[in-house]
Amino acid sequence: MNERLRRALVLFAPGFEEVEGITPVDFLRRAGVEVLMVGVGHRVVAGNHNIRVHTDIVIDELPSDLAYDAVVLPGGMPGAANLSENPTVMELIERTYAADLLVAAICAAPGVVLGKTTILENRKFTCYPGYEQNVEAGHFCEDRVVLSDNVITSRGPGTAAEFAEAIISYLFDAATAGKLHTQTIQK
Repeated sequence: MNERLRRALVLFAPGFEEVEGITPVDFLRRAGVEVLMVGVGHRVVAGNHNIRVHTDIVIDELPSDLAYDAVVLPGGMPGAANLSENPTVMELIERTYAADLLVAAICAAPGVVLGKTTILENRKFTCYPGYEQNVEAGHFCEDRVVLSDNVITSRGPGTAAEFAEAIISYLFDAATAGKLHTQTIQK
C-alpha cells in the first residue's frame, strides 16, 4: 500500500441513505483513509431511516486550504436532493472534479446531484433506476459500479460495499481493495 495519507470527505445531508454513507466511511477507514464525515446544514444528521450520525465537521466550517483526495456523495431521498440544493456542496463537487480529484456518487446522487453539473456529460455512469433521466448527456448503464476517469458511480444500497472498494482501489490499488474484500468475507 502506498504510504501517502489519503483523505476523503463523505457528505451527509438530511435524508441520506444510511448504508450508502456509513459503508464507505467504515471501509475507507479500514483501508487507512482519513475520512471526514461532513454534515450539510447540521453536525448531527438524520438519515432516511432516522439513524442519526454525528459528523466531524459542518461543510461551512471546512478550511478553504484543506487537502483531500475524494468527495463521496451518498444517495437516498431526500438526502441527494438536499445535497444538490446546497451551493457550497455543488461548488465543492465542481472544484473537486476540476482538480482531477475523485468524485464518487451512489444511488440517487449521480442523477440528482451530478445531473445538475456537466460532470457526467459524455461519460458512462450508473445510478438507482429512474434517476438516470436527470442526466441529459451521459451514457447510463446498469453496471453495479462504474469508474470513468475520476468519477465513480454506483447503483444503490446493495452495491455500497462494491462502491467503497472501487474508491479504495482508485485511491490506492486493487490489491488494497482486494485485501479489504477478503477481510470483510465478501464472496
